[in-house]
Amino acid sequence: MHPTYKRMLAGLKKEKFSARRKKTVNDWSLYILRCRDGSFYTGITNNLERRLKMHQDGKASRYTRTRGPVEMLYSETCGDRSSALIRECEVKEWPKKKKTELILGEGKIRITKSAHCAAKKEKLSRRAVTS
Repeated sequence: MHPTYKRMLAGLKKEKFSARRKKTVNDWSLYILRCRDGSFYTGITNNLERRLKMHQDGKASRYTRTRGPVEMLYSETCGDRSSALIRECEVKEWPKKKKTELILGEGKIRITKSAHCAAKKEKLSRRAVTS
């Protein structure tokens, strides 16, 4: 794992969340988008519909702003924000072939315990990857 990610994740593990704001276990999700040029974008959010609309409108990230329109291919529930960030770092390091296997659900991908994800895969469209 890249040293920058290691430092970021170490800081997240030390973080204490505010008691004022209570979140449920399934608030944060990891998602993978396919851009117009065929590249994948991986991110996290606590509201998939809103985030997809932001990507479509060009208001979410610099990467997808110039590569729109985007199409959501995959999402999984990761629990809290820290777990989602850890999982995002893990998936972002994978080659495109491994991400495609995850999207297609070919069972070759082992979801690690370190990710702390519930791993409730929501396959959005198998046909979208092949078209």
